[in-house]
This record gives sequence, C-alpha cells and structure tokens, in this order.
Amino acid sequence: MNEATIELSVNAAARREADNPRSLVAAIGKPLKLESGSTLAPLRIAYQTYGVLNRDRSNAVLVCHALTGDQHVANVHPVTGKQGWWSTMVGPGRPVDTDRFFVICSNVVGGCMGTTGPASTDPATGEPYGLSLPLVTIRDMVDAQALLLDHLGIPDLFCAVGGSMGGMQVLQWAARHPDRVFSALPIATAAKHSAQNIAFHEVGRQAITADPDWRDGRYLLEGSIPRKGLAVARMAAHITYLSEPALQTKFGRNLQDRDRRTFGFDADFQIESYLRHQGASFVERFDANSYLYVTRAMDYFDLGADHGGSLAAAFKGTKTRFCVASFTSDWLFPTEGARQVVHALNAAAANVSFVEIATDKGHDAFLLDVPELFATTKGFLDAAAKVRGL
Repeated sequence: MNEATIELSVNAAARREADNPRSLVAAIGKPLKLESGSTLAPLRIAYQTYGVLNRDRSNAVLVCHALTGDQHVANVHPVTGKQGWWSTMVGPGRPVDTDRFFVICSNVVGGCMGTTGPASTDPATGEPYGLSLPLVTIRDMVDAQALLLDHLGIPDLFCAVGGSMGGMQVLQWAARHPDRVFSALPIATAAKHSAQNIAFHEVGRQAITADPDWRDGRYLLEGSIPRKGLAVARMAAHITYLSEPALQTKFGRNLQDRDRRTFGFDADFQIESYLRHQGASFVERFDANSYLYVTRAMDYFDLGADHGGSLAAAFKGTKTRFCVASFTSDWLFPTEGARQVVHALNAAAANVSFVEIATDKGHDAFLLDVPELFATTKGFLDAAAKVRGL
C-alpha cells in the first residue's frame, strides 16, 4: 500500500469514527455553554458502559480518559484492534470491578472518536468543524459529562477516577459538581498545568501546524493528513510519559537490528525506532486538530485561579471522599503537584488520603501493571462502597 493510499485510509477512518463511532452515542438536546462564552449545539457524546446500573442508580463510576485516550477503556479498540487502554484497571474482578460497578467512559468534547470535535461534521455547513469549533476547556469536558449523566438518568457518581488529563477532570468534577461526586480518585495529575508542560505542548502544536499537509486545519476537506507533524508531536510527548531509568533499562544505547552504527540519520538506536513507531501508529487513530484542542484544554487548566487564587476554596465544604495518587518517577506531573492538591483538601477539611507509589515507570505508570496502584484503588473503592452501602 503506497503512502497516498494509506493517507486516504486514515482520512476515512478519522471521518468514520468522528461521525459514526463504533460505540454508544448520546444526542444531547441542551446546548453546552462553554467557558469561553461560546455555545456548542448540537452536542453528541460517544461513550461506552460496562456492568449493570443498580436499582437505586448509586453504583456509577465515571472513568475520565487522558490526553490521547477515548471511550474504549475496557473493550477492544475499533481502530487499533488492541485491548482497552485501562483494561488492567477496569473489568470483572479488576480494581474498578464491572461485576460490582456501572462504569461509564465518554470521549471528551474536542476529541475525535465520536464526541463533537474538530473532525466532526458541522450540521450547519456539512463540513468538518476544523478550527471553527470553539476552544474547549477541562471545565467544558466535565460539563458535557454531566449532561451525559443527565441523559442517562444518573443523579450522581459513586466515584470519578482518572489519570493525567483524566485526573484534571476528576478534580474539576469535585470542584464544580460536588453534590454529584461521592468519591474521587485523581491519579498522576495536578490542579494546574505547569509552564514546562505547556512548553512541551506548544512544541507539539508547532510541529503539527508547520506540516504543509495541515492546510490551516482544513486537511480533511482537502484530502491530506499532517502525518509527519502529528507523529513528531506524539514522539515529543511520549518522551515525557517515560522516565530516564525506564528508558535506560528498556533501551539503553542498544542498536536497532544492526551490529554497528551506520554513520547516517537512520534509526540506529532502539529508542529512535521505538519513538518513530509510536509516532506512526498514533497517526492511525488520532486527529491532528483534536490534538491541538485537547492540549490547549490542559494548558488552560488552573483550578485555583478559577476560585480567586485559592485551591482550598475550590473544595470548600466538600463532602466528597478523595484518594490522591502520584508516582516517584513521574516528572511530567511530579508528586509536588499532588501534594498541593492534598494540602488544599486538608485546608478545606476534606476526607482525603494520599499515596506516592515508588516505581521507575514514569508518568505512564497509571496505565501499566503497578500492583500498588491496583491495591490502592481497590482499597479506596471498597472502603467508599461500604460507606455508600454498596
């Protein structure tokens, strides 16, 4: 298959999942009022559910996905054919036990897997929104999820759980809809995006918009894909998800399929080949404009600033039970950010526990097989369920 044919197939896949996702879809009649002042309507939200909602609708768990995740948290992904991105955590007998809880995971607003986003067709024009879609924020993502719960007839959540950008959504849920969140489990996250993280995101966005095939965001209309720019953006971001010890252990300076250096610019080292693979495979499942939108949403997140500069004020009077988790080798969202959240919760007299998990797996540890995280999650949910009467 030549490169032009591959681009056409990717283009078709992007449009198919954006408008006709292989998941449940809720058509929300109520307009979504965005933080920017704009209004988004009509609104479609693509989502998946697992388990059974109990009679009194009190066992719902909302899983909030990270930057490049989607609603396929515990089922085979329709594009990649791989297992769900958190199938280690969510499923029968898993810490988020679908034999016990009714689990919901929705694609965020601005995403590209069926929820209204830049790759979706604007009914007013019959063309993809592209950059005409208003910018969205973490608060907008959470408000859309609240509308989804209304659509499903679920008054409140037993728990909101998520890592990274998903953890930001969990914190926003607890601050914005405190009466609808019985317990909250934010993992590997912070209450605001750091200058360093904004910088990495800007590198990625510049890589995408500098690609000639980006076409000022109109690439879907013009039959092109900014493959190289999006792949480079993914490569740069992926480095931040790992740790130096993990990279050294897994790759070191090992050469890729050769016994000597080529003295050229091919992928001599295994780490180079790995990053190129990550970039190329990412292009097959993610929309470039969505990458611009969701990274910007993370950049704008600053929960304390939204409450007069006081993070404690964001949680004033909360009755939500919290468990905050971080990882020792996570330099993208280091433990200090988690501690700031815990200190604010303590100042608000909230019920909060905190765990820093020792691992060399970096930020991506929340997605991997980390027994202490599983034990922490299960222990917290079991204790909260007992109080809830589940």
